[in-house]
Amino acid sequence: MQRIHFIPADFARVRLRTTVGPLVESAFAYGLLGRGVGAPFARWRSQVGERLTQWPLPLTGGSAAPGLDGLIDLIERGGRCVGTDASTARNAPGPPFHPAAGDLSLVWRVAVAPYWEHVRAYLEAECEARGRVLMAGGVELLLTTLHSKITWRAPVLEIHDGPDEDIRLDGRGLVLAPSVFLAHRPGRVTRRLDDNGPVVLAFAAPPDTHQATGLWDEPDDSGQSLGALVGQTRAAALHALRSSCTTSQLADRLGISAAGASQHTAVLRRAGLITTRRIRNTVLHTLTPLGVALLKGISPRPAKPAAVGVPARRRPAGAAVGHREPRPVTDLTARTTPAA
Repeated sequence: MQRIHFIPADFARVRLRTTVGPLVESAFAYGLLGRGVGAPFARWRSQVGERLTQWPLPLTGGSAAPGLDGLIDLIERGGRCVGTDASTARNAPGPPFHPAAGDLSLVWRVAVAPYWEHVRAYLEAECEARGRVLMAGGVELLLTTLHSKITWRAPVLEIHDGPDEDIRLDGRGLVLAPSVFLAHRPGRVTRRLDDNGPVVLAFAAPPDTHQATGLWDEPDDSGQSLGALVGQTRAAALHALRSSCTTSQLADRLGISAAGASQHTAVLRRAGLITTRRIRNTVLHTLTPLGVALLKGISPRPAKPAAVGVPARRRPAGAAVGHREPRPVTDLTARTTPAA
C-alpha cells in the first residue's frame, strides 16, 4: 500500500491535470496489453491485436520483462517522465529502455495514438467532473471519491494494491490526473520531482461499457496525417487550442510541462498556425484561420493571381490627358504578410 502524507500546506497545492501524458499512458497500455481485459477494453484489445501483426511487441516478456512498475521506473530514471512526447522517446536522454519492454514509441503508435483524440476528450470530461466535486466539497471530498480502492484517512491518502511505501509531500502539493489505461490498479505515483516540485498521482478512470462505445472508434486518416505532418504532440496542441488558452492551461490539457508547451507553441506560431498575445503576466494562444483550416483538413483558398494581358480600363470621365490609374498591386506577399 502506498501512503501519501499531507501537511496543511499541501491542501492548497492540490490540483487536477487532464492527463499524465502520452508516454506514461503508453506505459499503462503496455501493462494492460499483457493482461486479460474486461468488456470496455475488448474492442480496443481486438483492434490492437490486428495491428500487432505489423509491429510485434513483447506483451508478456516472461521473467526478463520489467513489468509496469519497472517500466515506469525506467521512464523516470531516463528523464522520460510525465509529459515527454512519445514520438521522440527513442531520442530522449538517459539509459535505454529494458529490451523486454520493447520500443515504447511503437506501443504509442499501435495502442494509444489511434485513439488519443477520443481518450483526451474523455479525460477532459472526467477532469471537469472531478473539478465540480472539488468546488462543491473541497479537497477532502475529491480525495475521498478518487477510486474505491483509494482511501482518505486524514492526513494520509492510501492507495491499495500498490507497493508498500510512504511518500511525504512536505508542502510540495499533489497533482491528480485521470488515466484511461491504468485499469488494473487504482493509482500510480508517476512523478517525483525535486524538493520544490509536486508529486503526480495518476488515478484509474477506465470507461464503462457505454462510454467505451465511442472511445475505440477507428479514426479517420486526417488526424493521423496531421500527426505525421506536425508531430503527435503539436497535433494534439492544435486540437486543444480550438478553445483559446494560456501556456499553463495547454500544458495541463496535454499533460506536459509548461516549458514543453511553450516550445510547441513557438513552433506552431512560427508556422503561422496560432497567434499569441500577452495579457499582463500571461499569454493567450489562439488558432489562426490557417490553423483552423489545417485542423479541418481544408486547404485555404489561394489568392487569385494578377491577370495577364487584361485590356486597359476606360479612363474615368473628366480625367486629364496623361492621367495614370494607380497600378494594381501584384505582390501578393505584400498584401498578406502581417506587420512585424
